[in-house]
Amino acid sequence: MVLIDTNILIEIIRHNANIIEKCDALGVDNLAISSISYVEFLVGSRDKQDLYRNMKFLNKFRQIAVDENINDTLISIFENYSLSHRPSIPDMLIAATAIYYKTPLYTLNSKDFIYLADLTLI
Repeated sequence: MVLIDTNILIEIIRHNANIIEKCDALGVDNLAISSISYVEFLVGSRDKQDLYRNMKFLNKFRQIAVDENINDTLISIFENYSLSHRPSIPDMLIAATAIYYKTPLYTLNSKDFIYLADLTLI
């Protein structure tokens, strides 16, 4: 499994050939999204029709919900890095999901995650 970040979803919808090729190489059936990415992506919907189109697109991916284990990982991240890095909550929820499931995160914003030793970035 590979967790994909919200920015990867955006690039797929924009028909970015390089991103689509990489996702194909990773295996579309191996790609998953955090429920946080699901919601972040829906926030960009312009109207009801766009919202439904986005939901249909997102439902092609396995969705991983935030649970108690991910919450515990998130708290640990903030205990260790909140003062030194001022991480964003949505980014760290996505990172906590990848860390807990020991799966790589495919993102275009590696600078937001690079300091997390337990996280593998693609």
